[in-house]
Amino acid sequence: MNSVATEKAGAPGFSRLVTIPGPVGRENWTGDLAVQACRDLESGHIVFLPNSPIEIPWEDRELLLGRKQSSSAYHKNIAYRPLEDRVTGLDSSEAGDAEKLRRIMRDFSRRSVEFLSDFLSPYAKTWKQELASFRPIEEKGRQARVHARNDLLHFDSFPTRPTNGARILRFFTNINPAQGRVWLTSQTFEAFGPMMVKAGRLTASVNNPVRRAAYTVARKLHLRGAHRSPYDDLMHRCHNLMKEDAQFQEDTPKNRWEFPPNSSWMVFTDCVSHAVLSGQYALEQTFLVPHSALVEPQRSPLAILESLAGRRLTV
Repeated sequence: MNSVATEKAGAPGFSRLVTIPGPVGRENWTGDLAVQACRDLESGHIVFLPNSPIEIPWEDRELLLGRKQSSSAYHKNIAYRPLEDRVTGLDSSEAGDAEKLRRIMRDFSRRSVEFLSDFLSPYAKTWKQELASFRPIEEKGRQARVHARNDLLHFDSFPTRPTNGARILRFFTNINPAQGRVWLTSQTFEAFGPMMVKAGRLTASVNNPVRRAAYTVARKLHLRGAHRSPYDDLMHRCHNLMKEDAQFQEDTPKNRWEFPPNSSWMVFTDCVSHAVLSGQYALEQTFLVPHSALVEPQRSPLAILESLAGRRLTV
């Protein structure tokens, strides 16, 4: 990527770690470097910054580290909704800190957008800023239903927020003062997705003429769920099938990565098969990157699935 970037190599078809220890400020991060960073991400790699560019003031960090979130599925994250400038997912005991948490999450979201607007400049004009979140619960041993488990390898798909083919870009920062955040990754969607789709005969459902006609009628009548595209349905089925397949989870080759305190990393989680084994206190900002902004659109899950299905999968 540049003279200071290093890669931790992996086998072909597997995610690699692209480490950038050098300066990444506006004055030394050129457009060519931004394009290469986008290319690395779209290839299914993790771009890693050992020294986070996002500074969290000490008093804000102390407040976040003091969160005692419930272990329930609903309260696993504190979410900030930038378009509404509000936080959700708070426990009732945290009502007194709601305004402070809103400010902290708003500042993290804003700083993430400012940094990535230069670092990934090809995306910045057309991306959609999604939720920011704070994850205060220890991932190791967290109880959840199968489809909600973070410790099982999966490609991301949003069941209630369809992307209609846009890419899911996520930017993480570990604010834990002592503990790394541990991930596993396996094959990328480009390598593994076609095999999974063919083995599960997943495109047969979206090409079913009765199902397609029902979708058309539902959209015309503006029925609930009609805005979900065939692409979103396919990606969500891939997400669920991976988590349900215990043999795959056990036997597939994996790489282990540890992101230490005060580091940041970014990844397209719709093409990187990932699982979170352990870690507590991570901040995250999500973006949806439209297909038109991609550097290598032919490598996207949308392009791959449309090639397999033989038709358009967006609405």
